[in-house]
Amino acid sequence: MKIESAIYNGYAKATGGREGYAVSSDGALNVKLSTPKELGGAGGDGTNPEQMFAAGYSACFLGALRFVAGQEKLKLSDDSTVSARVGIGSLPDGFGIEVDITVELPDIDQTTAKMLAEKAHVVCPYSNATRGNINVNFEIV
Repeated sequence: MKIESAIYNGYAKATGGREGYAVSSDGALNVKLSTPKELGGAGGDGTNPEQMFAAGYSACFLGALRFVAGQEKLKLSDDSTVSARVGIGSLPDGFGIEVDITVELPDIDQTTAKMLAEKAHVVCPYSNATRGNINVNFEIV
């Protein structure tokens, strides 16, 4: 699905692949990359694309939750959280990822939290980018 026009554009450049660096055009993101031991790397103190995807999806999904809560005239607690686990594994012709999202909305009952998560999954840009491409599972705690 193509957007009509971008409201904002984020830019980043990676050098050195999984053993290099990633830097945003404004310098706000400047991270060392390292390959996890589970993927045959040395591990180390750098981050990796899976962790960055998990952080981005978590933040974006929480923003989507706040948006749909506002539409429903609900206020989410400042302690609301979204966590993501991004798994990477083999596909027949390469590699793929899967995502488990955990939503924690203190002071919101389970039924309402599930409804908000379902609506957020419709509006979240990460959800829209991944829908039909990878498995995304949700847990409401």
